[in-house]
Amino acid sequence: ASFNNELGLPLTLVNAPADTEIAVLEMGARGIGHIAELCRTGRPTLGVVTRVAGAHTELFGSLDGVAQGKGELVESLPASGTAVLNADDQRVLAMRTRTSASVLTYGTVTGADITVSNLRLDPAMRATFTATTPWGSAEVRLALAGAHMALNAAAAIAAGGAVGVELDELVAGLEGASSSAWRMEVSTATDGATIINDAYNANPTSVRAALAALVAADGVTKTAVLATMAELGPEHAAEHAAVARETVAAGVRLIAVGAADYGVVAEHVASIDEAVDRLGSLGPDDVVLVKGSRVAELERLATILIGSAPGN
Repeated sequence: ASFNNELGLPLTLVNAPADTEIAVLEMGARGIGHIAELCRTGRPTLGVVTRVAGAHTELFGSLDGVAQGKGELVESLPASGTAVLNADDQRVLAMRTRTSASVLTYGTVTGADITVSNLRLDPAMRATFTATTPWGSAEVRLALAGAHMALNAAAAIAAGGAVGVELDELVAGLEGASSSAWRMEVSTATDGATIINDAYNANPTSVRAALAALVAADGVTKTAVLATMAELGPEHAAEHAAVARETVAAGVRLIAVGAADYGVVAEHVASIDEAVDRLGSLGPDDVVLVKGSRVAELERLATILIGSAPGN
């Protein structure tokens, strides 16, 4: 619920039960120094950095600025702590030089401490993969949609293993793990269509990950309803145009809601109601992805499309 700032993180800590052994804290940032401030409050002993992506670049200035800000987490760790770093992202991997803590890496690349291999998606977009770890190997089946969830799961395995959780317990926990609201929620609508509600937020990296899941989905007609990707700074127009081109090239219909920068390859509508009208009649052969930055509130569109059907 975005309890990842100077208000939410302290609230998480003060509301934790007295017998809490481990607290998992999300630390968000929209500029240099924000994570350092949160670390002074949270005092983490284990830090996980998943990606350096083009989010809030309007405020960070560049991807290198994002890396500088996120690396404040590993800099804050004690020598007795552990930094968990994504070996597939070179900016994240480079953070190993910024910490005195032990380092565990994860990824698909050879040499990562926790490796993801044999990754595949079922028709419902759920990932299965082999995790090879310092504590053994295991087959991991996720209930979450999207290939990108496999790397997130590998990060969780690294973090859990670092604090002594057995591998079989980690695998069992991941198989039952669910996402927070409006993040790759897959539902069957009352008309039979499959709706992917990933409307909580959006940046170029997360949009591409969601589109990859849409392309892999079991369906005949695939549509992405996208709103703006906010706070991208000077690259705003170019990033939207690139995502639009890739979407259409993948054979996906693109409807843009109040986001002219997706360009001429998109079908443009001004409102959520217009998007519903443009989508028209849906059925069991349709898969629709709904995604945009928080300001667009596209979860309202997903709710309309789903009707009264519960999420799967």
